[in-house]
Amino acid sequence: MGPLIYLKIEEWLERRYGVLAYRLTQVLTGHGCFGRFLFLIGREETPGCRHCEDHPEDTVEHTVAVCPAWAEHRRVLRDVIGDGDLSRPALVQAMVRSEGEWVAVSSFCEAVMLAKEERVRERSSSRPSRR
Repeated sequence: MGPLIYLKIEEWLERRYGVLAYRLTQVLTGHGCFGRFLFLIGREETPGCRHCEDHPEDTVEHTVAVCPAWAEHRRVLRDVIGDGDLSRPALVQAMVRSEGEWVAVSSFCEAVMLAKEERVRERSSSRPSRR
């Protein structure tokens, strides 16, 4: 099950702020510009990270909590939500705690996923076309 299983559904439904934007949803579901997902759907040749080049599998967890390419974005996020766990359930918990934390998580997802999408587009446009 998804990250919502880890919180009281009432908290999620009763909040008065926050919208599930496209890139935020990619992070929460894992269906986005992550090497592992793109590999599974046949859009990448390997599941590895294209941003730090030395990690064998680019997942949500790698992107959000580990990849050095997003260290500055991660620092900004942690300044708002704290230095603890950055798992998807923990991100969802932060999002329902306050509007400021929702904005921080959403902003992180927007910036990082946009950069990852641009990298995928660059790679796609530099590949020779198959005819």
